[in-house]
Amino acid sequence: MRIAIIGYGRMGKMIQKEIEASGNNQISAIIDPYAEGATHRALTKEALQNSDAAIDFSAASTTLENIKIYSESGIPAVIGTTGWLNNLAEAERVVSENKAKLIYSGNFSIGVAVFLHLAEAAGRIINNISSYDVSVSEVHHREKADAPSGTALMVAEKLLSTIDRKTGLQIGNPEGKIGKELINVASMRVGSVPGIHTITLDSAADTIEIRHTARSREGFAEGAVKAAAWLIKQNPGIYTMDDFVSALIGGQNA
Repeated sequence: MRIAIIGYGRMGKMIQKEIEASGNNQISAIIDPYAEGATHRALTKEALQNSDAAIDFSAASTTLENIKIYSESGIPAVIGTTGWLNNLAEAERVVSENKAKLIYSGNFSIGVAVFLHLAEAAGRIINNISSYDVSVSEVHHREKADAPSGTALMVAEKLLSTIDRKTGLQIGNPEGKIGKELINVASMRVGSVPGIHTITLDSAADTIEIRHTARSREGFAEGAVKAAAWLIKQNPGIYTMDDFVSALIGGQNA
């Protein structure tokens, strides 16, 4: 599989390392307007012409335009960039119109995707057990730009969608009490932690915790490359990590 890397920052370099270590794949292009080591400064159809798939960890401000180029070029695209989902409806239109293939996620770690499935299952289990309250917390390195993390929000949304008594999210720690109908989502930034996400289910009798701890960012890169291999085999459309991991759980390997 020949893969174009779009965005040659920390994640782009991790993707490169994963591709080079795989032995089965090769890099067809590295596209970044500024980074040293890029083979192309602009994303164009010509830059993608020798590619079987694209993995994009670039800037949110360019994601929709990038998706248009992938779709019109017939290149299946893995979008790991966050902060662009306000344009999802337009992206869906473009992908559908061009019969293209796209998968997106705020986190391509297969372990995190399994964690999200566990979050959904936990929410369903305690939906009718009102003695349990629930919260989401996350810890990341001090340089992380956003809080809470995109993964923490995805986890919280899984819980929110499955627990009827919860109607909204409380981001951070406000002054005063947090309403019983809200799920608290808390963040901590310290040192160089790659990422720790914890679901806490708490009652007067006991506490249950479900936790995912990332040891490095390599899992994100591995998941993105596996997702690209899986996406190539799918019918045209937009997919999420839920679709990919559901296929893995069902025995469909990338």
